[in-house]
Amino acid sequence: MAEYFCVNEGVMADHTPPLESGQLLSSDHPSLLTSPPPPPNMVNGDGAQQVILVQVNPGEAFTIQREDGQFQCITGPAQVPMMSPNGSVPPIYVPPGYVQQIIEENGVRRVLVLPQEFHPGGHSPLHHPPPPPPHAHLQAFIPHPHPIMPPHPHMYSGMAGSTGDMNAQYISQYHPAHIYSEQDTHQQHGRTPFVHRDERANKTYERLQKKLKERQGGQAGGGGGLVPSKDSPPLSPQKSRGTPPSGGDLQNGLGLKGVEEQNQASAVVTSLGMECPGRGRDVEPGELNEKSQALQELLNNITKPVVTDIQARGACLCWLAPVRTSAEEELKEGEEKPEDPSFNYEVSVSYSGKDGKYNTAYSGTEQSTTIENLRPATDYHVRVQAIYNCLQGIPSEPASFTTLSCEPDTPSPPRKLNVTKSSLVLQWKAPCDNGSKIQNYILQWDEGKGTGVYEQCFYGPQKQYRVAKLSPASKYSFRLAAKNDMGVSEFSEPVDIMTSCSVPAPPLSPELVQAGVTWLCLQWNRPVGSPKEDDIGYVLEMEEEGLGYGFQASYDGDELSCTVKNLHRSTKYKFRVAAYNTEGKSNPSPVSEFTTAPDRPSCPCKPSVKGKTHPTFFRMAWDPPKDTGGSDVTEYVVELSESLNEPSWEQVYRGAAMECVCDGLKPGWSYQARVHCYSEGGQSPLSEILQVQMPAVPPGPCQPPRVVGKPKAREIQLRWGPPQVDGGSAVCSYSVEVYGPQSEEGREVYQGSELDCTVCSLLPGRSFGFRLRAANKAGYGPFSERTEVTTGPGAPEPCRPPHIVCKSPSCAVVSWEAPPCNGAAVTEYRLEWGAAEGSMQVCYTGSGTSHELKGLLPATNYFCRVQAVNVAGVGPFSDVVRCQTPCSVPAAISSIHALRESEMRVENRSSDREEEEEDEEEHEDEGDGPSPLLYSPSTCLGLRWEAPCDHGAEITSYLIDIGERQPILTGPVTKYIIQNLQPDTSYRIRIQALNSLGAGPFSHTFKLKTKPLPPLPPRVECTAFSHQTLRLKWGDGPAKGTTTDSLQYHLQMEDKNGRFISLYKGPCHTHKVQRLNESTSYTFRIQAFNEAGEGPFSSVYTFTTPRSPPAPLKAPRVERLDESCEISWEAQPPMKGDPIIYCLQCMQGNSEFRQLYKGSATLFQLPNLSSSAEYRFRVCAIRQCQDTPEIIGPYSSTVTLLPPRTESPSTCSSTGPKAAEAQRTRRSLTDEQFSFLIIALLAVTSILIAVAIQYFVIE
Repeated sequence: MAEYFCVNEGVMADHTPPLESGQLLSSDHPSLLTSPPPPPNMVNGDGAQQVILVQVNPGEAFTIQREDGQFQCITGPAQVPMMSPNGSVPPIYVPPGYVQQIIEENGVRRVLVLPQEFHPGGHSPLHHPPPPPPHAHLQAFIPHPHPIMPPHPHMYSGMAGSTGDMNAQYISQYHPAHIYSEQDTHQQHGRTPFVHRDERANKTYERLQKKLKERQGGQAGGGGGLVPSKDSPPLSPQKSRGTPPSGGDLQNGLGLKGVEEQNQASAVVTSLGMECPGRGRDVEPGELNEKSQALQELLNNITKPVVTDIQARGACLCWLAPVRTSAEEELKEGEEKPEDPSFNYEVSVSYSGKDGKYNTAYSGTEQSTTIENLRPATDYHVRVQAIYNCLQGIPSEPASFTTLSCEPDTPSPPRKLNVTKSSLVLQWKAPCDNGSKIQNYILQWDEGKGTGVYEQCFYGPQKQYRVAKLSPASKYSFRLAAKNDMGVSEFSEPVDIMTSCSVPAPPLSPELVQAGVTWLCLQWNRPVGSPKEDDIGYVLEMEEEGLGYGFQASYDGDELSCTVKNLHRSTKYKFRVAAYNTEGKSNPSPVSEFTTAPDRPSCPCKPSVKGKTHPTFFRMAWDPPKDTGGSDVTEYVVELSESLNEPSWEQVYRGAAMECVCDGLKPGWSYQARVHCYSEGGQSPLSEILQVQMPAVPPGPCQPPRVVGKPKAREIQLRWGPPQVDGGSAVCSYSVEVYGPQSEEGREVYQGSELDCTVCSLLPGRSFGFRLRAANKAGYGPFSERTEVTTGPGAPEPCRPPHIVCKSPSCAVVSWEAPPCNGAAVTEYRLEWGAAEGSMQVCYTGSGTSHELKGLLPATNYFCRVQAVNVAGVGPFSDVVRCQTPCSVPAAISSIHALRESEMRVENRSSDREEEEEDEEEHEDEGDGPSPLLYSPSTCLGLRWEAPCDHGAEITSYLIDIGERQPILTGPVTKYIIQNLQPDTSYRIRIQALNSLGAGPFSHTFKLKTKPLPPLPPRVECTAFSHQTLRLKWGDGPAKGTTTDSLQYHLQMEDKNGRFISLYKGPCHTHKVQRLNESTSYTFRIQAFNEAGEGPFSSVYTFTTPRSPPAPLKAPRVERLDESCEISWEAQPPMKGDPIIYCLQCMQGNSEFRQLYKGSATLFQLPNLSSSAEYRFRVCAIRQCQDTPEIIGPYSSTVTLLPPRTESPSTCSSTGPKAAEAQRTRRSLTDEQFSFLIIALLAVTSILIAVAIQYFVIE
């Protein structure tokens, strides 16, 4: 019989998940069965008892021994509650031939009992220790007083306790680290877990998972999230099972024995003849060949490891090599079975849950290993991974286990809490209990003997102890150990503690070691006669002189020296020291007096220049420092530097005075000066730097300037060098003076910074003297020696303005005088003449001094100037002289133009000329006013010409010569119209201008011709008319003409305002006037025009439009009434006050229409209808005019009334008045109905198109 035990924990879920089928479960072997948690009354509340549930499978029996010594046999299925009387859980033993395996699935631990012959994957059996005697596991249990519970209808998988003795109160506090669903297991490796669950199992599993997560959340919130420091003792496993152990050799509570070998399996091996994909990434099956894929699948088939031996700090693991599937083992005939390759295995361990971080603990070829350096009472998950060459298999499913509890860790040494002469109070901290609560502490001491032999002085659960009856000033050694249910820890390191002694004696006076500005370093000796083992403290007291506060403590400690800080400089202080221990304080020592050192003085005030700064020396002064540092200043030091960029300081004064003279300096240089002082406290900082600029002096004399090149006639180029002495400032300017011949006064001709200049405006062939001087910011220096230079010959001087004498309006004589020659005789003269001052041209070149000019224009201004030339060059021009020629007769007219016809206007009054022109412009803009009166181009010629030059006398008149006719004399105008000429005749015309001096020459002769006479207007007739239109006809010819016809017509009509507007302009002889009003008179006139011009307008013609007839009526409506019928039609409103009557006509059979009714009514009833005759009806409107006959409008469409049919009532009804009315309705479809019909058709078409697009395009 297989037995399964489940430790009932107080924190178990209300419902555990049902049994799930897996690879390790079958009907041939015992299955893992656990029970649901017992009722609350089955668990004893004292904490020292433990309830164990034994699940008995159907067909099996379980035998127990009760308290009265009798045996009881329980047959399955049943759940037997067992209770441990002492609270301990003994190891779980299995029957002979079976082995136990602790596995964890979905966060739930199970103890699986398997026969030794059953090996997952078909591998060799595991080695296990021999089984204990039968029923050995029942010796520590007694039957529970409650009756046996009936079997549960479902089978459950529960949580099994770990092997070994573990206290019930710690097992009840154990929680699995994490609960994970199997769907999330190893999903990152691409392998789907092999899980089979029914629907009920899934629901139960989800409830359990939710319950456990809630409890984990509550524990996480209560823990506070504190992480133990490295120096503090480890926490107890019952407080935090997931806390990793401290220490440098552990990582996550796991001894990484094979961490260094972790990367060895990634070496490149090409025994399979393939490229190594590397261990750093996942290898896709499509990237490998068939052989590699088969090997990869084999590596993925590794099973999870089996934990065989679990200890407190280690565990033994073993696993099986990967096996091929059944499909791979079925080889084809003739194929040889391949040899199994040798694999490497990598074992990784996690202490943070199933899906936590895994660390490599082993890497090698063996199929078993021992993991060491584990934490006691800690949950671990372990998995194995197969590696072959460069291929890595998917890690196996993790197997979980919990290490056993053990004795506590070594505690820290105890520390003293209180010390007296005869007692010691010790206190200590609890070490890590390693899964079992610490029950007692063992404190040992050497009794003050110092022999290293320790005796127990305390045993108990308290964490402090008072040792009494000790000797004063004695040293005692203590050590500490902790004990729990698993054993006693190692003892801590011994610690020596002394008892106190009597009050120490007064120490000697303190001594000065070193004095500073703000501190004093003091030392003192231990009191005479005090034992070395006595812990003595010292109090140093200080009194500052002059404050009156007395002695105050400035140090309290066990050192024999002290540095008192934050003191005042150069101040006397009194010190004394007292010793104390636990028994009391001694008297103070004698008083010692010490003085702090003075401080160095502050920097002197910024120096300043005293008095005037001279070019080679200056006097500087300064003030003493504001803070002397507690001692007098003994001397001052002055330093001077010439360079500003890289100063090089040189000491120029050292003494007690506060001013000095700095001499031997260079003019114009800049100097820097600074001061510092000395006192008993040392050297002060440097003062601020004083910048001193020495005044410059004027530069020394320059060398005389020298001439560059050959002297010219009017300019000389000079060059010189800088002076040898610049006076301490850069030369910024030079001045050159020139002395003329026989002149003692010089004038400055150049001032600037250049070393050369060109002196201009000199006289040719003369001697000049030049001298030079330099200047800097201090002023000008002395002049240099004079240099004499003679200029070369030059061009002549400018001539005086020439003299002009006009002999006639077209002739003038110019004369001039010879200028100074400047050392060379004048060879020729050049005369320039022109009508404008800026555009004169040379008109004479020669040696003469006069010239005559001809061909000039009368009354014209002319300009002239003259210049002389010699061998040295061309002299400048003289001043420009202006002269004006006398006046003369006008010049000839250059151009004559004929006026356009529009410009030939009749001017009746010269005073109203402007008003008429304005009126004409307004009429032209409006387009409907009368045309202005124009001269006839057939009998008149218009001339326009440009006024010629009057030659100084205003033009008074013009003379027009037209051939054989008498010349025409006009006024001073430039436009004239010659009248009374013959039509279509050519004339030769020329014009001359006249002024007060006479008549000018005639212009060129040109020809002008008059136009023929324009045509007369034709007669207008009205050939057709209506109430809205009039058709007019004029002249003889076709109705339609062509644009090439020479004769065209212009028809106009008078509007309401009495103005004539243009209706037609073209070659046609007819025109239809539309959009007229009825019974209205209209006035027309016509004009003919051709190339000769526009003819006169005709007389006015008046035509009147007739009255308009009534509008046509719609077809009448006919309704049959037995032997009569009723005819109705629509009414029309009166037309301009004229009433409207109606005329109804009827036609019977094929006869003519006859009048039935005439009147103003719109309804008529026709009696005595023939039943076999067919009737047709029509109606028209008649306008009754007052002064004219009646106007009959058009008849409406005909309506037929068919005789009734007796064969079929439906036929008769269809041919009755309703049929006629329906027929008439169909014929008379209104515009609104027609528009609605079109909109409906468009809407239907759009819907059909949208449906087609939706169906064929989108889908």
